[in-house]
Amino acid sequence: MNAEYAIQVRNLTVSYGPKPALLDVSFMIQKGELVGIIGPNGAGKSTLMKAMLGFVRRDIGDVYVFGKPVEQTRGAIAYVPQRGTVDWDYPVTVEDVAMMGRYGHLKWWRNPSKADREIVDSALEMVRMSDFKKRQIGQLSGGQQQRVFMARALAQGAQILLLDEPFAGVDAATESAILDVLAEAKKAGITLVVVHHDLATASEYFDKLLLVKQRLYAAGPPSLVFRQELLSEVYEGKLKVFTDLLKG
Repeated sequence: MNAEYAIQVRNLTVSYGPKPALLDVSFMIQKGELVGIIGPNGAGKSTLMKAMLGFVRRDIGDVYVFGKPVEQTRGAIAYVPQRGTVDWDYPVTVEDVAMMGRYGHLKWWRNPSKADREIVDSALEMVRMSDFKKRQIGQLSGGQQQRVFMARALAQGAQILLLDEPFAGVDAATESAILDVLAEAKKAGITLVVVHHDLATASEYFDKLLLVKQRLYAAGPPSLVFRQELLSEVYEGKLKVFTDLLKG
């Protein structure tokens, strides 16, 4: 496998019982790219991300990170899950959650160092949550909680960041903050892969798109993916986006 690519997925197939959730999906993501995964509800977008991470069993197929099997490169990837999968009543502070990103760097008998705390402070500042560091995580708004989990991922120091629907249900301030974080991370050379549901903003936010509905229908720049016949096929006539997205 080519170490010049951040991620390489080959012939990935995942099934839940007799029904395939993903079928023979293959693609490559270059280092430093900002990539959006799009497709209708139930298309397998989150399953694709979890399969890339090894969170769900692959029937067949391989995932490589910087040319090595993903199982050998755990520290290279950080993951921000959907908000609905998190127990927000757990009694931890914003600072505690962000510090979880450093656990992989700590010996079990050691407390976080000054350097670890500085990294956490920097991550919280990047997502504009420094003023809330002592707040219990359940006391925050949904958008603020999303930003805290982004800080945890950034504190991990990974070279690849996977985010599952980070823009879902957030306010305008949080959306702006997330975009700023993505831009800064990309500038720092981090590869970013984002599950995204809003076609109206996908062409603006991402360098490259993966259009998924069980299989991979298209991969490339938005101008290649946003073709009327292709989107109509994937969304089965239920597509509702602005007409100019479908031009060209």
